[in-house]
Amino acid sequence: MDRGAQSAWGDPAPTDAARFGVVNLLDFDRDALTAFCERLGEKPFRAVQVFRWIHQRGADDFAQMTDLARSLRESLPQHGHIVAPPVLSEQGSADGTTKWLFDVGGGDAVESVFIPEADRGTLCVSSQAGCAVNCRFCSTGHQGFSRNLSTAEIVGQLWFAEHHLRRSLDLPAGQRAIDNVVMMGMGEPLQNYGALLPALRTMLDDHGYGLSRRRVTVSTSGVVPMIHRLRQDCPVALAVSLHAPDDALRDQLVPLNKKYPLGELLDACVHYLGAAPRDFITFEYCMLDGVNDAPEQARALVRLVRGRVACKVNLIPFNPFPQSGLKRSPRERVAAFADVLQQAGIVTTIRRTRGDDIAAACGQLAGEVQDRTRVAERRSRGTIVLAVEKGARA
Repeated sequence: MDRGAQSAWGDPAPTDAARFGVVNLLDFDRDALTAFCERLGEKPFRAVQVFRWIHQRGADDFAQMTDLARSLRESLPQHGHIVAPPVLSEQGSADGTTKWLFDVGGGDAVESVFIPEADRGTLCVSSQAGCAVNCRFCSTGHQGFSRNLSTAEIVGQLWFAEHHLRRSLDLPAGQRAIDNVVMMGMGEPLQNYGALLPALRTMLDDHGYGLSRRRVTVSTSGVVPMIHRLRQDCPVALAVSLHAPDDALRDQLVPLNKKYPLGELLDACVHYLGAAPRDFITFEYCMLDGVNDAPEQARALVRLVRGRVACKVNLIPFNPFPQSGLKRSPRERVAAFADVLQQAGIVTTIRRTRGDDIAAACGQLAGEVQDRTRVAERRSRGTIVLAVEKGARA
């Protein structure tokens, strides 16, 4: 794990070395695994072999790695192991979506969601136990924040899901179950950058999962400095949670906007496009009844982005939960909003809700979080101001 990985509240994320006295090899991208093997006196090609066994074949027992020297197979358990977070539960939706709850220790659990489609399989991966951003419409944020996940806990979700699905779907050798990964689960990925970066590199590595940069998406609420870092270090597809056409409303829906307002965020998106694998940024826009869904707000969104940043707008039906106090926009209002954007030449899609019958849809992931931020207590005392007046307009 990157030594710089810290929680959103400043303390280091726990490492497997501290917990077990050995390192979890799921924490390592290929360069880190090469360094690990070199410390054991092994040549770099041994790291490639081990990396392939772990990620391409799903091995968690060094004895399975038959092309390694016997002496190495016998010595590796003294220094490392391969451990994904245990699965607490698995739920299947009527539409084929599957949700897993992973135990990450300390009373925390995180969720991952697999969405099968005709042309691809998508895995939605969590990066934190809870979230400190506290977006108004997101169930995860209402639970508060416990800690960052380690790289092993991030990669372990993909490692488990890929190889579990290969077996359960009885896929032919070499055929992937997952060819699309979105960092859109619990947490703000860019607030856990130290653990996210090696996880992304493992996903992209041809000796690992071999995913295309176009098929790995990081979703962010707008952590501007880290958008610039991601552009430099590992530019993958970028999705930005926009949800409002102006700062006044976005301040209430996405509190991070007070630190990084729309002007700075859009400038970062323009800069990111210079290295991005796609020629557009995806803007996510959750449709909230009477809050951000009026035609004049659609026109304000057009004025905000047209001619400034190449983008696609993804309109997301809100998935209600009791604490939000919000409602889903009626279908006809979503269609009218989309029509304004499309008439202005902005590529616009309306996301089809998947897995809402098992609380696996966008904004519904909650897991179990031992909140260290006391968000519920602060909300009850009125110290978190997130009031969104019915009928607010741009």
